[in-house]
Formats: sequence, structure tokens, C-alpha cells
Amino acid sequence: MKLDATKYDLLNPSDGKVFRDTMLSFILAGRDATASAVTWFFWLLSENPEVVTKIRQEINTNLIKIHGQERPSNYCYIECLNKLMRLYPPVPFERMTPVRPDVLPSGHKVDASMKILIFLYVLGRMEAVWGEDALEFKPGRWVSETGGFRKEPSYKFFAFFGGPRSCLGKLLAMTLMKTAVVEILQNYDFQLVKGQTIEPATG
Repeated sequence: MKLDATKYDLLNPSDGKVFRDTMLSFILAGRDATASAVTWFFWLLSENPEVVTKIRQEINTNLIKIHGQERPSNYCYIECLNKLMRLYPPVPFERMTPVRPDVLPSGHKVDASMKILIFLYVLGRMEAVWGEDALEFKPGRWVSETGGFRKEPSYKFFAFFGGPRSCLGKLLAMTLMKTAVVEILQNYDFQLVKGQTIEPATG
């Protein structure tokens, strides 16, 4: 297996280290983040059983057969996984450093010696960005008037970042999460054990 480096001068097609590091990022680096997201998703579903009903209806009407087995296709409502990561991002904050002095849209000046913290947990709950119902779990927010999936700008929904440096494993992570959700909802009922205190951990 070789890297496709035909369009990128800085990549060596036989650079095993680049390929190895990329695969490690796909397989290992996103494992815990994906598991965390799915866990929070099922907690939110346990608090909103009507959403479970809608997702199951969507699953039953959009299954296709691949190699004799049923697989999900053309999902829309299950995209509320995005809503989950807005409220409970697996990575609550990120740190960035400018490569050169710059001026942010807010007018603040930054230079290469600064470390800028971006709190995704806070950004996903800002009323100025998401409206007065920012703290509510409303999967319908991601469904358009025609019933399709309403995409938000990547720089607004920041769980995977945006632009050319967005998360390399975004599609893989979403595929893994959707597959896990579909398989569990097809085969199991679930409920939250009473008396549990559910809240994000700090540290």
C-alpha cells in the first residue's frame, strides 16, 4: 500500500512513517473520542425516547442490502449525532498557535508566541451562535424543511474543525458512530439506571 502523493510535492509515495502515523491517528487516536461521543449520545436518547422512535423508523425505511447483509443508507435524523457533539464534544477544547503575527476578526492582535485556547464545549452552547435554545437537545435543528439534512458551516459547528485542516478522521468517525448506533438500536432496548449522576468530568 502506498500514499497517493501525485498532487503533493512534500509527500513521498514510499514514506512509510507518514502512512504509519496517519493510520495510527485513524485507528487509535479517535477511538476514545468516538466511544465518548456514542456514550453521551445514548444518554441523550435515554432522556428523549421520542428521538429513539424516529431514528428506528428511519433505520427501517432506509436499509439496503450489501453482500447479503442489511446496511444503513440515506439517513437524515441520525445526523443528530452532530447535535450531540455540539453539546458534549469528545474533545472539549483545542489549542492553536499562530505561525505569524495576525489580527483576529475581533480585532485582537496575536503573535507566534501566543497559545490560543478554543473551548468547543462553550462554543457549542453560545446563544449568540445557536439561539436561545442552545442548551436543548433538538435533533430537528439539523433537518431541513424538505426533510433533508441541514448542514451547518464547518466554522460554526467546530467539533471537527473546518477548512483544509479539518479532522482527517471525520468521515471515519461518523461512519463508526452511525454503525454502532444503528446496530444497537436495531437489536436492543436500553434505559438509564436510576440514581445515576450524569455530568461531564473535569481534568
